[in-house]
Amino acid sequence: MGASAASAPRAAAAPRALARRAFADGRVRTLSFAVLFAFMAYVNVRGYEHSFPTMRDRLAFLRSFGNDASVRLFYGEPYDLLHAGGYVAWRVGGAGAIFAAAWGLLAAVRALRTEEDAGRWELLLAGTVRRRDAFLAVLAAIAGGWLLLWLGLWLGCTAGGLPAGGSAYLALAALTPALVFAGVGALVSQVAPTRRVALELGMVVLLVAFLLRTVADTSSGATWLRWATPLGWAEMLRPFADPRPLVLLLPFAASFALLTTADAIARERDVGSGLIASRDRRAPRLRLLGSPTAQALRLERGSLLGWLVGVGLFAFVVGVLSTTFEGARLSSSVRDELARYGVKLLTPSGILGFYFLFFVLAISLFACAQVVAARREEAGGQLETLLALPAGRLGWLAGRLALALGGAVALALLAALLSWAGARTQGAPVSLADMLGAAANCLPAALLFLGLSTLAFGAWPRATTGIAYGLVTLAFVWQLFGAALGAPDWLLGLSPFHHVGLVPAQSFKALGAAIMLALAALALAAAFALFARRDLTGE
Repeated sequence: MGASAASAPRAAAAPRALARRAFADGRVRTLSFAVLFAFMAYVNVRGYEHSFPTMRDRLAFLRSFGNDASVRLFYGEPYDLLHAGGYVAWRVGGAGAIFAAAWGLLAAVRALRTEEDAGRWELLLAGTVRRRDAFLAVLAAIAGGWLLLWLGLWLGCTAGGLPAGGSAYLALAALTPALVFAGVGALVSQVAPTRRVALELGMVVLLVAFLLRTVADTSSGATWLRWATPLGWAEMLRPFADPRPLVLLLPFAASFALLTTADAIARERDVGSGLIASRDRRAPRLRLLGSPTAQALRLERGSLLGWLVGVGLFAFVVGVLSTTFEGARLSSSVRDELARYGVKLLTPSGILGFYFLFFVLAISLFACAQVVAARREEAGGQLETLLALPAGRLGWLAGRLALALGGAVALALLAALLSWAGARTQGAPVSLADMLGAAANCLPAALLFLGLSTLAFGAWPRATTGIAYGLVTLAFVWQLFGAALGAPDWLLGLSPFHHVGLVPAQSFKALGAAIMLALAALALAAAFALFARRDLTGE
């Protein structure tokens, strides 16, 4: 009796310890997203008041951009652009919902499938922790992270000057997709046989949700599609503009259904497997196994295909919408705000040049993802096994970087070709040569971030993921919103995106590109030197 009574508190304490561990494992990602949400909210509130100080300016902005399809492509349907709250709900709520969905998916897959693939879940369940208790502990950790995101977004809104109550509802609305996609992540973690497949399935669901919202927001006859996507539900909650809190029932019900289904599957299936069974026997496939670089391509080809499809679809849509700004009427304050780019943004070439900043961002993230994949190969022990063969570590790293460079070039070319094709369907006067120049314009910044990420991999391997994605995100957010805070040019110049010309509307900034390439070369040289001398490390 005494031993049984003593074991009960230990069994009860185990799920709490597991929840704390799961929260701690994702703390860097969660804090980064929380800071991003807070910064976006604060800057948009202050930027709105700075750019549109009078009702006349706000009415001009509403007439110019309120019904523009290319703007709704990113931020969704605006419901109130005459007040700061409605503007922030549109700008932060539209983009923030996508970030929140990505956070929820990554948090669930990391806490469930990644731990299981690493073998730690099996060890845990061999002790006193029941499956359901472990599952609920992970959900508690995700809920704690979600509350931290909510707090960051709420603080950003209130610090900017929005009412506390409305800000709380806005933060809730923008972050409801995180709850739904945490459910999606939990479900695909049970269905997929590996972490990689789980992430790919989850990203497909997120892409479909985004495309449904895009069609609903840009096509007058398809607004009903908002009811089919969690991103549309967040939009229909309408913070600061005729709120509809009853819509909250949809994300809450969807999250509950997804998590309940995931829990039921988790209690029945074998640990380390999924509903999609991996075959134990199949014909040998020896293609792309002739070298470490070919093997890396074999491992990453699914991810590369996903990047190509996503960038290609987005590029074509941007090209089709490149003529929609022509003839827009702007207030003087908006014209002054756009003039800082030094180009006529309301032309097809200006719009394409501006949107290509987002392709620079995407290609930079792709480059960082390749370094993170290399770090994952080291952390999982595969690199140690590979280097036991006649393969050198510097040759392996050089091959990985060559793969990243080749993928970046392919993405840039695809973005240029499909955006040009989309623009030509609308008769936009944009040449293929101009768009190829825009493709080349994407590469210097991407290579700089590739070099810095590789330097982090060589010097601080366990921090590679946070440093790689953190640098890109901070630099891009600072470029978008730093001017709205009145930052001086020298401070704005700290972001590499500030030195990217808006090609084809602007000339290629050769000096900025040369500096970025030189810094990339120095970072890569240092990374190779550090990686050659350091020990291989696990997770």
